[in-house]
Amino acid sequence: MAKQSWIDVLKSANKTALIHDGKRKIHYLFADGKEMAEEYDVKTDELIVRKWRHKSTLGVQSFWQVEVGEPFNVTASLDSDVIKENCSNPVFMRKDTKTSFQWRVRNLPYPRDVFSVSVEPPERCVIIKTSNKKYYKKFTIPDLDRSQLPLERSALSFTHANNTLIISYAKPKDVLSLETEVLRELKKLKGAAEGDADCKTQ
Repeated sequence: MAKQSWIDVLKSANKTALIHDGKRKIHYLFADGKEMAEEYDVKTDELIVRKWRHKSTLGVQSFWQVEVGEPFNVTASLDSDVIKENCSNPVFMRKDTKTSFQWRVRNLPYPRDVFSVSVEPPERCVIIKTSNKKYYKKFTIPDLDRSQLPLERSALSFTHANNTLIISYAKPKDVLSLETEVLRELKKLKGAAEGDADCKTQ
């Protein structure tokens, strides 16, 4: 049996839409019980947030795992001393543009030539290294995995400014087409406006 394509998985999911605070919020419930929540800017159609959660084998709901957008500040709920202690630690997050997947690592006060960013196709990941051995990060690009697309070294670039490392990966044509189709489908959902009693479900 052929593997179901990602666009078909999205179309078959139970979706709930809500328009709130200038954002189109979509909640997906998939056949396997996983949930995905997305937020788009209503004016620009920019993806602001994508997060996932699932139930364990015992039926316990997991915490949301952020794929795109600001990571949850776990320490914010703890005492202020912990927050102060960690405020200078590197912060890794993903914030895409229309044409690129993009990741930012804040609080990296090193010269650009210290950084090495590479694609490792066999491992299907991107690796960030520093020659001073102060930072190391390995991460995947879930969008390419879901669409079963290869990683291309030529699509990767990076820059560094204001203590922030910015890594960009040009979106393949297949991903751009997919995102256009997904947005077209989402706009068909009649999202409830702020203050409405019920969200619209499809």
